[in-house]
Amino acid sequence: MTSLPSSSKVVIVGGGIVGCSTAYHLAKMGVEVVLLERKKLTSGTTFHAAGLVGQARSNANVTQLLGYSIDLYKKLEAETGQATGWKMNGGLRLACNEERWTEVKRQATTAHSFGLDMQLLSPQEAQDLWPLMDIGDVVGAAFLPTDGQANPSDITLSLAKGARMAGAQIFEDVKVLSVDIQNGVIRGVVTEQGRIDCEKVVVCAGMWTRPFCAAHGVNVPLVPVEHQYIVTERIEGVTSTLPTLRDPDRLTYWKEEVGGLVMGGYEPNPKLWRDGSLPPGFHYTLLDNDFDHFTPIMELALGRVPALERAGVKQMINGPESFTPDGMFILGEAPEQRNFFVGAGFNAFGIASGGGAGMALAEWVAKGQAPFDLWPADIRRFGRPHFDTDWIRSRTYEAYGKHYTMAWPSEEHHSARPCRKSPLYDTLKADGAVFGEKLGWERPNWFADLAAGEGQADVYTFQRPNWHDAVGREHRACREAAVLFDQTSFAKFALKGPDAEAALQWIAANDVGRPVGSLTYTQMLNDRGGIEADLTVVRRARDEYYIVTGTGFATRDFDWISRNIPAGMNAQLFDITSAHAVLSLMGPRARDILQAVTRADVSNAAFPFGTAQTIGIAGCPVLAMRVTYVGELGWELHFPVEYASAVYAALHKAGAAHGLRNAGYRAIETLRLEKGYRAWGAEIGPDHTPDEAGLGWAVKLKKDIPFRGREAVATQRATGVRKMMATFTTAPDVILSGRETIYRDGTRVGWLSSGGFGHTLGLSIGMGYVRNPEGVTTDYVLSGRYELEVATVRVPAEVSLAPLYDPKMLRVKG
Repeated sequence: MTSLPSSSKVVIVGGGIVGCSTAYHLAKMGVEVVLLERKKLTSGTTFHAAGLVGQARSNANVTQLLGYSIDLYKKLEAETGQATGWKMNGGLRLACNEERWTEVKRQATTAHSFGLDMQLLSPQEAQDLWPLMDIGDVVGAAFLPTDGQANPSDITLSLAKGARMAGAQIFEDVKVLSVDIQNGVIRGVVTEQGRIDCEKVVVCAGMWTRPFCAAHGVNVPLVPVEHQYIVTERIEGVTSTLPTLRDPDRLTYWKEEVGGLVMGGYEPNPKLWRDGSLPPGFHYTLLDNDFDHFTPIMELALGRVPALERAGVKQMINGPESFTPDGMFILGEAPEQRNFFVGAGFNAFGIASGGGAGMALAEWVAKGQAPFDLWPADIRRFGRPHFDTDWIRSRTYEAYGKHYTMAWPSEEHHSARPCRKSPLYDTLKADGAVFGEKLGWERPNWFADLAAGEGQADVYTFQRPNWHDAVGREHRACREAAVLFDQTSFAKFALKGPDAEAALQWIAANDVGRPVGSLTYTQMLNDRGGIEADLTVVRRARDEYYIVTGTGFATRDFDWISRNIPAGMNAQLFDITSAHAVLSLMGPRARDILQAVTRADVSNAAFPFGTAQTIGIAGCPVLAMRVTYVGELGWELHFPVEYASAVYAALHKAGAAHGLRNAGYRAIETLRLEKGYRAWGAEIGPDHTPDEAGLGWAVKLKKDIPFRGREAVATQRATGVRKMMATFTTAPDVILSGRETIYRDGTRVGWLSSGGFGHTLGLSIGMGYVRNPEGVTTDYVLSGRYELEVATVRVPAEVSLAPLYDPKMLRVKG
């Protein structure tokens, strides 16, 4: 038995493809790393993966990460001398009805936006590439030449060999029992064969990750799900160059395997494996085949490849795979414990993402931040509902069943709901609210006119959806009268302590050292100047701030703020989200309504924009914040949850004479697009700086106040930007939903980060960055002739760097 080292900078737990890839990349960076595998490399779930490697995703950086995997797999065998089974034989995706064809065309445009050569094919052209398939029901197909396939075990062993060549130490048959954490600091790991001192731990333990991490206070929401596929004997006509094939309308995927075929699928009624506990000694182990459960998939497959009926089945494989509640893998540093990293939950595309995920995780471990924005995969996207295993299992069941269903714009999940509810949930539901869900919170998306017989449910489509007119009503009411948004789901924090101002001045890019009652809109930046958070801050007292951020960013923003309080400063951060309800009163008649329910003076002179006051409404102390995200006069009203019904009733009673109506989040989206307001996770994020986003005015660069990211902003301001946020308008019959390609003078320069319809303008609106490696200026943006590629068709568009709608000047620009 080889003795373990006494110490290492980093210890990786788990020897599947992600663990070995992380070790490979850390070792290449010169980081001392030890990888421990409880049994043998690949013996958990990697060994039974199907091995398809695709790239196209709906997020640019996730697509980039998958593209990195392919670039790595191309060269890995030559580097290590270890076979990988990598073949870049391309990937086909079929469409068998008109709606699926629309989806595929939109996916092709997204691929073009991100620089991928996805080609649209006729049914016959698809069959020419894949002769064995029946194309009687095929409408069209997409082909990505750079997709491929790999042998999961071989590619993992190649990564392991490359890691050893670069200095990593890898030990098999070493079970990690625990991580030694003392006073919040990782000191080492304890194994069955002894202890290894270390500073950082990376858990890449597949379906074992959730229970292992939970024992150390770290939450990783994933569920093992049974996933079956078959491997056939040789079939005449199957060549080694056959592309991979995805047939989502028949829920199946295919790849060539030694002259035969691998065929598997994603059934709508998956089988979650066990109750979350895992059996001892489970390695190189498959589950019992469930022929009855697989039969519907087999029947669908036979309709596509009739030769399958005559083929011998060499092997049927049923193995558990880790799936997550949203179908995306999990990367990053755990918010509960510093220097505790996770790479898990790969939803049956761990081979496709393994190379890039290992690279990103290694960068995160070595440098303290990801190489680029990976918010869709960030472990901090989860929150309170994700601690409950039953909630996770319910949502994951739905996510697995949707793996190959249509990816509709604005589609909501239906499982595990309702979970977190505003006190006004039942009242709003009775008024026609159609709810969406974010981090477990039920939030009104729009309001159906029940008296007029409108259905109180979403009907999904790639055309104008059934809520379009209802959102238009709410949108116009906000522009012409007033609306009330229930935004109780906002994340709300309190920062308290004698050093609260000093701490927040360091973390925030804008100047928060203003008088009590001041409201400040600010970003929080990383060392590259990228925007890590986008929020509002109210100074409540000399030593207290009230911080408000988006619903979905509760975990992330709390983690960012708390971690960046400088050492030695006396300031504490508290999450007070559940204590406060929020009603946002917006519109030109908002002041009339608010004045009718309070004795406080809410005139412009007494209550200017960018300030906050405590006022009384219906016996309730209300923190009224004069701010807007829709471009109209308005206030966010924050108050204890027990007063919600009384405050809501008072506002509606006073608002009846002024045309007040309820409105939802989809109206907020259309309204903010007309104003050009940025959304974190779309227009802004860690890869975007304030100057690039048009938010340089919110940075205190002219003041002699240090803040994180200052040097990066100053350097960029001196040298100029290479991308700039702009707003685009096009004809009202063009459906924009985001990720459409931007062309300037015929050259691809970016993609839309958001898309929708402006009901005031009567035009479709999109926002996105205009990019140019040589630099971008205002003149460069405004001097171009623009087109947008929408579902592979180019349409003319107008560009603007100013808000399209300005109520102060009573004008719209279109």
